[in-house]
Amino acid sequence: MIFEWLFTFFVLYLLYKLIFNFIIPVSRASSQIRNKVNEMHQQQRQQHYTNESQNTKTGARPPADDYIDFEEIK
Repeated sequence: MIFEWLFTFFVLYLLYKLIFNFIIPVSRASSQIRNKVNEMHQQQRQQHYTNESQNTKTGARPPADDYIDFEEIK
C-alpha cells in the first residue's frame, strides 16, 4: 500500500518537474521567438512600402550611366 502511494507521488513529482522545468519554458521561448520574427517581418514590409512610395513619388529611374553593356569574352 505504501509503495503504491510512494510510486504515485514519485510519478506526480516527475510530471510536475517535466511540466514546469521543460514544457512551460520551451513554450515561452517559442512564443517570444515567434513574436520577434513577426516584428521583423512587419518592419521589412513597412520598409518595402515606404521605399515603394518614395520611388513612385520621385519617379526614380536608374540613370542610363549606371548600365554597363555585357561583352562576351572568348
